[in-house]
Amino acid sequence: MKEEIIIAGFGGQGVLSMGKILAYAGLMDNLEVTWMPSYGPEQRGGTANVTVILSDAPISSPVLDTYDTAVVLNQQSLDKFESKVKPGGTLIYDPSGIHHLPSRTDITVIPVDAMGASIELKNSKTYNMILLGALLAARNIVPVDAVLRGLKKTLPERHHHLLPLNEQALHKGMSLVK
Repeated sequence: MKEEIIIAGFGGQGVLSMGKILAYAGLMDNLEVTWMPSYGPEQRGGTANVTVILSDAPISSPVLDTYDTAVVLNQQSLDKFESKVKPGGTLIYDPSGIHHLPSRTDITVIPVDAMGASIELKNSKTYNMILLGALLAARNIVPVDAVLRGLKKTLPERHHHLLPLNEQALHKGMSLVK
């Protein structure tokens, strides 16, 4: 098993955090992992993406041109990465703020209303966890319990009271994938 993933959006949407949690989940599940963030100098509003590779065999390079799965959170990322999903791969996107829908027919395209779901949960900070849950439901790459252990590892202890809300958001995202 080898899964090559790109997660892309604006800074402040939790892109890098989502990748880091996924990478830790892979480690918790005894997989080989790479996590390679890329972002502009802005903390919020600039572009951000992260490449995560999960594999049961050694990974030769973290640098990729194409991906098995792309999770995109804005139009700019959709425009840049839709063409880089391998045929037969998966594209997950939040339709909020997307003006030109994905057009590929050789990949699985999954719209996830993560913005609406985060409003439903009354916490906009659950946005990235909802999308991570959708990714888990669509690709079954790591078990939910490994993601929760990864989340606990990456979240500062002073924020551990938010673990139940994040677990709820993960499950909400999973339920949005048909």
